[in-house]
Amino acid sequence: MAYLPSLKQLTYLVALAKELNFTRAAQVCFVGQSTLSAGLKELEDGLGIQLVERDRQNVSITPAGMEVLERAKTILTASEDLVEYAGASGKPMTATIRLGVIPTIAPFLLPAVLPEVRDRFPNLKITLREDLTANLLSRIADHKLDFALIALPYDVSGLLVEELFDDGFWLVARRGDPALKGKEVTLPAKMAERLLLLEEGHCLREHSLQACKKVDIRKDESMEATSLLTLLQMVESGFGIALLPEMAVKSSILKNTDLIAKAMSAPAPKRVIALVARSSTAHLAEFSALSKCIREQFGAHLKKAKQEK
Repeated sequence: MAYLPSLKQLTYLVALAKELNFTRAAQVCFVGQSTLSAGLKELEDGLGIQLVERDRQNVSITPAGMEVLERAKTILTASEDLVEYAGASGKPMTATIRLGVIPTIAPFLLPAVLPEVRDRFPNLKITLREDLTANLLSRIADHKLDFALIALPYDVSGLLVEELFDDGFWLVARRGDPALKGKEVTLPAKMAERLLLLEEGHCLREHSLQACKKVDIRKDESMEATSLLTLLQMVESGFGIALLPEMAVKSSILKNTDLIAKAMSAPAPKRVIALVARSSTAHLAEFSALSKCIREQFGAHLKKAKQEK
């Protein structure tokens, strides 16, 4: 029979790769250093390849070890999902869901949908974490989050993805700005040069660049914003113009400002709001139910906002 590594051995490898120190890795795994070393040696002997390079001062993972490491992480994550599935089977919508949300979605979508989620699923508990997309997806892979609300396009290879709705971009500028004149709002090269962006790491920055399809976007890093509120303050101060998601425009974010937002002319640039999870998630019922609830409730929220205006 072919050799099969144990979950414990794979856990040792993941811990050592993170700590790069046998003593600390053993502490993380709650075992003695000799036990961890012996487990890793058995793993190497069983697989027939060297996974770890070690001397008196340094520890490193070999190229072959890095390939095994990635597979080990996948196996351990799937194993954890299996245990969660067994514990949750027969009791759908009673779990605790750890939900991540990006900053350009959280303040506009969550207040509109979370009350309805609580009403529909009173036994479902949701904890929230706001962070950048890359960090949220990393936490999903590490089993520290269950789902994440993000904006596409983004590389979501290997994840379970449910596209919820489109979120178009609107041009925001001060009242009377030439960018808002005319029936159709576009971003010619001269206007694109004035476009203000969020700092690196925010997916809205990349979406704005893709929407413009221009090479002459502002390159001055001193004029980048850390949040949408800061971005709008910069626009109101006369530093430039910005693209804002429709969900933000339909909120009260422009209230008490001298800013005007207009929808872009067709074909209007957009992002796609999506709920993502590990493909091995134990919470498929919750994933489907939350996707449906968010899609229905936020759609009703946007419709009501349009009627009120």
